[in-house]
Amino acid sequence: MKSNSQTEANKRWQEKNREYTRYLNARSAARGFIRNRANAEDLQELEQLIKDRRLKIKSEN
Repeated sequence: MKSNSQTEANKRWQEKNREYTRYLNARSAARGFIRNRANAEDLQELEQLIKDRRLKIKSEN
């Protein structure tokens, strides 16, 4: 069990790093969806979205 000081430190870190916290939460949700809920149609759509995103990132560099 976490101490109150650790909980408060975690809250302060999350407040200072809001964008990164959102990124981590979204990444976790995406992984959980793929692992636990996605059906074949979802996975096919996600594969296309990933392919498109890779192309976009590559063209930006």
